[in-house]
Amino acid sequence: MFSRVRQIRDENSETPGDFLNEVHKWSLESLGLIALDTRLNCFDASEDSESMRLIHAVQTFFLSVGELELRAPWWRIYPTKMFRQYVEALDTILSVTLSHVEKALKEIEANGGSKSLLQDLVTAAGPRVAAVAALDLFLVGIDTTSNAVASILYQLSLRPSIQERLYEEITKVLQNRPMKPGDVNQMPYLKACVKEVMRMYPVVIGNGRQLTKDTVICGYNIPKGTQVIFQHYVMGNSDDYFYNASEFKPERWMTRSPAQKHHAFASLPFGYGKRMCLGRRFAELEIHTVICKMIQAFKMEYNHEPMDYHIHPMYTPNGPIRIKLTDR
Repeated sequence: MFSRVRQIRDENSETPGDFLNEVHKWSLESLGLIALDTRLNCFDASEDSESMRLIHAVQTFFLSVGELELRAPWWRIYPTKMFRQYVEALDTILSVTLSHVEKALKEIEANGGSKSLLQDLVTAAGPRVAAVAALDLFLVGIDTTSNAVASILYQLSLRPSIQERLYEEITKVLQNRPMKPGDVNQMPYLKACVKEVMRMYPVVIGNGRQLTKDTVICGYNIPKGTQVIFQHYVMGNSDDYFYNASEFKPERWMTRSPAQKHHAFASLPFGYGKRMCLGRRFAELEIHTVICKMIQAFKMEYNHEPMDYHIHPMYTPNGPIRIKLTDR
């Protein structure tokens, strides 16, 4: 991604207006390597390529699903335009995913080995389970991870002192060598910065669960079938749950004094329990790695009007993310 970033910077060393789309490509390329052990060549992809079709399909899915679920369900009576777009997006995602499942099957038959997550799933559980797992990874792992990375880069570009502390930590751990497994565990400030951005600007602002039985929560009797919403954004930005919640303080995740102690469930950007985000570990690995490498390679500045956040459908900066990247 870093050679790509250097290519697409403009004459002011700033990222282009469609930088978020470049981050989408990086996210899809990373998923291809993790799940399929396949290079999708997203950065060289044309607009009508398989990779771009998949990116657009995932974006359409997220834009459509909220509207279809929360508004009057006219689509149950007749196929509305949005419902047709939704179904077409799912068909695209499924067809692309199945093509890679079939490829994995052929490689297993030819080589007899198993070298990717998808091939392991095909061998252990069969092609149908593998296809569903791969479909879920692509469905939830492109938009969410890329919007999180874009938001983290933007927030760090506003805070040069935090960048420098990050750079010192990364330099101390890596000592001018490539990253290797376990390095991120030696970077507590990097993890804390990611957690702090996800607390204040979670890409998914809330999770909903439908109760399967009558339940008492905080003294309230909530009947079976009720939809309960956990508002990550509200909880994460409330002084009731975080000391000086409006301040960007990564240190709160490293040293929890009695005065600054927060409830362990006050910020759950990936959910919790059996319904926790399927791709959480992959997402965290991707996010920590790319932020580490970006800080190692560049000093980042944002020299434009501050951006508001909006839901589209992820909670993300509203506008072109034009970050000035100066080589270190």
